[in-house]
Amino acid sequence: MIERIKEMVARFEEIERLIQDPSVAAAPEQYARLMRERGRLDKVVSRQRELESIRQDKSETEAMLGDPEMRGLAREELERLGKREAELLSELEEFLLTDDQESSRSVILEIRPGVGGDEAALFAREILDMYSRYAAAKGWKVQYLDVVNSDLGGLKYANVSIEGEDAFKHLRYESGTHRVQRVPATEASGRVHTSTATVAVLPQAEDVDVEINPKDLQIDTYSAGGPGGQHVNKTQSAVRLTHLPTGIVVQCQNERSQIRNRELAMRWLRTRLYEHYQEKAAKERREMRRSLIGTGDRSEKIRTYNFHDNRVTDHRIGVSLHRLLEVLAGDLHELVGKLLEYERQEKLRNLSKR
Repeated sequence: MIERIKEMVARFEEIERLIQDPSVAAAPEQYARLMRERGRLDKVVSRQRELESIRQDKSETEAMLGDPEMRGLAREELERLGKREAELLSELEEFLLTDDQESSRSVILEIRPGVGGDEAALFAREILDMYSRYAAAKGWKVQYLDVVNSDLGGLKYANVSIEGEDAFKHLRYESGTHRVQRVPATEASGRVHTSTATVAVLPQAEDVDVEINPKDLQIDTYSAGGPGGQHVNKTQSAVRLTHLPTGIVVQCQNERSQIRNRELAMRWLRTRLYEHYQEKAAKERREMRRSLIGTGDRSEKIRTYNFHDNRVTDHRIGVSLHRLLEVLAGDLHELVGKLLEYERQEKLRNLSKR
């Protein structure tokens, strides 16, 4: 851990020098990339510098123990410094174990009904609301890129941007199949149904990650309509982008302004392309996560929401909470915390085997 911290401090200092170079400041993409990396490294560097200061203070305070008049105050101060030292060491360990280049990114969330017809669509809507409320509690910004409702108020699909620090770190393991077991409101016989919704969480790409040649884009505009657009209108405000080299298509219709829809669609397209171009790295991430808490693939059943027992069970870590309504209301903090702690412990165990 010490060597890794030294490397990060050295890189931070190198970036500090680089961003003072006028030629770097004149290159927006390079400057933005360096500032983003600087922000990530600062979480370690600031703690490491405070740790060094704490240890210097401890050394000076220990010298006061020989003075009978100062001994009591010195012991109190050493106790305080020792607690803060332990906190900083724990925070540094946590960061080094859970951080990667994508942890701090915002995300694109894609939600689809699975098996279960209308009930699956209604459940998908509840899943969307759950993440929206969780994001609000975290102080993150939620933007609906393309949300299409079903006839009964459920979802046909939803693509949502969630912007905020460490959003991907906290949501990365939400990818997979979510299963609900309950009696639907439309079920006259009172029989329990099992339905599913699938979630995909993609780290949001930034301008400096993917360069898109305008010649590679086909841009179509159309009027938002059907049972899904949040505001059905007759203007050509909806935007569809097709990236011709890869065939990737995205569309955005939930803003009233065509310019705004195009901006959001470009953000989503950039994220899809980033994932596409990083396919090899993505496979490596999935292999790593498979040994931790599952692949995160949509095909993997990760969680069950059982209304009869008021229970939410995460199958990857074997944790059940008997507070289903609170979870669906956006209180995911305990579940996410347990997933992150499980990941941390698994990484510690893997390191100890080396």
